[in-house]
Amino acid sequence: MTRTVLESKSKTVVIGFDEPFCVIGERINPTGRKLLAAQLEAGDFSTVEKDALEQVVCGAQVLDINAGVVYNSNPNPNETEPPLMGKIVDLVQGLVDIPLCIDSSVPGALEKGLELANGRPLLNSVTGEEERLEEILPLVKKYNVPVVAISNDDTGISEDPDVRFAVAKKIVERAADFGIPAHDIVVDPLVMPVGAMGTAGVQVFELVRKLREELGVNTTCGASNISFGLPNRHGINNAFLAMASAAGMTSAIMNPVAMPKTKKMVSDRLDELKALGATAPDDIDMTAIAPLLGMAPAQDIVTERLARLSDLGIIVPEGVELGKLAPLLGLSPKVGVASEEVISIRAADFLLDHDPSGGNWIKLNKTSAPAGGRGGREGGRRSRRA
Repeated sequence: MTRTVLESKSKTVVIGFDEPFCVIGERINPTGRKLLAAQLEAGDFSTVEKDALEQVVCGAQVLDINAGVVYNSNPNPNETEPPLMGKIVDLVQGLVDIPLCIDSSVPGALEKGLELANGRPLLNSVTGEEERLEEILPLVKKYNVPVVAISNDDTGISEDPDVRFAVAKKIVERAADFGIPAHDIVVDPLVMPVGAMGTAGVQVFELVRKLREELGVNTTCGASNISFGLPNRHGINNAFLAMASAAGMTSAIMNPVAMPKTKKMVSDRLDELKALGATAPDDIDMTAIAPLLGMAPAQDIVTERLARLSDLGIIVPEGVELGKLAPLLGLSPKVGVASEEVISIRAADFLLDHDPSGGNWIKLNKTSAPAGGRGGREGGRRSRRA
C-alpha cells in the first residue's frame, strides 16, 4: 500500500490510501493577499505567526510555506524569494512542530527551504515541462523528499483528463529515472472550476481512481478551485472533499480555519431579511445581531468551553485575558475554529474506516476547534486495527 512519509523534527505524517485524509494548510501564501505581501516586504511576520498557529489548532497536519512576494523595491524573485523563504521556514519551525510543504516556482527558494526544513518536507512542485523536470527532480533526489507533481506540461493545462493522466505518468516515469520511487510522488490532477466545466468534479474523481489503480500514487489538489466563482463555496467544497476522499484522494492543500464573520457578512444577511419584507433601524448594532442571525462571534466559543469546564468543577475567574486563556482551552490566541471543510473530511474518514473506532471524529466534536484529528503518525507509531 502506497505510503508517502513526511517528517518534522519529532513528528511523522503519512499520506496513504488507508490513512486519514491529510490536510495541508494553505494560508502562509501571499498570493492574492496584498496585506500579507506588504507585511513580508516590510519584514513584518505577525500574520505568518498567526496563520501558522491557527492552522495547526484547526487541524492542519502539514503547513504549506510560500514566499512568492514580488517586492516593489526589487521585482526579481530569484533574488528576494530564497532569503524570505529561509526566514519563514525558520520562524514557522520555531512555533509549530509539524512537517512543512516547501512551495515555490523559484528553484533557489525551493532549495533554501529544503536546506532549512527539519525532517522530511514535501516539495511543491514539479510539472511535466521539460525545463522544470530537469530543475526540480535533481533537488528531490538530492534531499530525498517527496514531491507534488502537477498534471500540466509545456502545452498548458488540458481540459482532457486523459491528457492530464498522461502528464502525471510521464512525471512518475521521469522521476524513476532519477531513482525517485512512485510512493514519493503526490499527483495533483488539477481541479477545474465546476461553474465553468460541469464535468470538473466527475473528471477529478475518475482521474484519482486511475492514478491510484494504475500508477499507485497518492494525490492532492487545491481544494477551493472546484467552487471558484460560485455562491456558497463552502457547501460545494464540503461535498467535493468528501466525494474526492471516497474516490481515493489522500490529501488537499486547503484552508482549515473557519474565517471570521465580518460586518459585511452580517450586513448581507440582514439585507436578505429585508428583501423578505423585514425592517431594521439604520444604526443597528451588527455585533449584537450577529448571534441572532446564526453567526456567533468567536468570543462565544470561549464562553462555551468555559461553561463545559465549569460543569466539571473547574472555575476560571472573570477578567482573564483572552490571549492567555485561549491556548489553555486548545484554541489559538485568535480563537481558531475548524472550517466546515475540515469537519467534512473527518466525517468522511470515519465513514471510509480511515478513522478506526471514530477516535478522531469524537475528539473533533468534543472541542469547538480540533487540536488533533491528525492523519498520520507521531514518532512514526500509530496503533493499527486488526
